[in-house]
Amino acid sequence: MTQLNILPPRDASDWDWLARLWTEEWGGTTMVTRGRVHRLADLAGLIAREGDARVGAATFRIEGAECELLSLNASGRGRGVGTALLRAVEAAAREAGCGRVWLITSNDNLDALRFYRRRGYRLVAVHAGAIDEARRAKPSIPLIGNHGIPIHDELELEKRL
Repeated sequence: MTQLNILPPRDASDWDWLARLWTEEWGGTTMVTRGRVHRLADLAGLIAREGDARVGAATFRIEGAECELLSLNASGRGRGVGTALLRAVEAAAREAGCGRVWLITSNDNLDALRFYRRRGYRLVAVHAGAIDEARRAKPSIPLIGNHGIPIHDELELEKRL
């Protein structure tokens, strides 16, 4: 892997790229966590680049002493892009005075659960039926997810800083 640079979006083309990424990966430019609708345009973002190529992104929001990670995407697995982005979000949260970074993943996302657990995140809550409720605000959320698992519940993970 060549030198990886992680920086906030630089211009409108970066935000357009993020919007396309969210649409491909998350079914649109909104996301629902804990009953709250988040718009991409209202979030902070980081983009990972190798040279001129965008190879990953993270979006998050800081509110008070907490940082919620909304999305983390990396092209290719096992290259360290996701880990580098996660560390950059954690550094931004520390700099803002946050005491924790937390995130929501769906009950079918076993790969994400493994990824975050290996990086010090703990499962702190299961919000049973929360994704069923979220479909009211965002009907594009699929019924069946990874590994053929029905999607119903939010899993909340956190890392204390």
